[in-house]
Amino acid sequence: MIVMACDKAGVAYVEKCKAFFAERHMECEVLLPEDGGAFWYDYPDGAAAVARRVAEGSAAFGVLICGTGIGMSISANKVKGVRAALCGDTFSAEMTRRHNDANVLCMGARVIGEEVMLRIVEAFFAAPYDGVTEEGARHKNRVEKILALEENF
Repeated sequence: MIVMACDKAGVAYVEKCKAFFAERHMECEVLLPEDGGAFWYDYPDGAAAVARRVAEGSAAFGVLICGTGIGMSISANKVKGVRAALCGDTFSAEMTRRHNDANVLCMGARVIGEEVMLRIVEAFFAAPYDGVTEEGARHKNRVEKILALEENF
């Protein structure tokens, strides 16, 4: 399950992501504010809603979109167990999955175009985490160090 949220700037991009996932038969849900109001959140609220679902395990991944992606990524990374990555290119999207086991993808609707955004989403979700292989043990060790930071601060 993939959960998504956005602020006002990301509404059109979330709709494009929904279509992308539907075409690939990937289950996704757009999280709406608890008050039943607008489709979008203030970015800290949307980030918290998605991050909570990922951290508790009811969703495997999250996608967050705001104007720059910065506020969403900062907010989501406050939640223990979340590794949110702000990506503006396909290489970063692939590598954050492969090396960091990122579980939340953040993007900026005012920074990248829709086509680039869809390529980033595709790269992120196509990339496996390398830490599960003997060859990728160094990545697993590094992710474990990231997780340890959550325990110590």
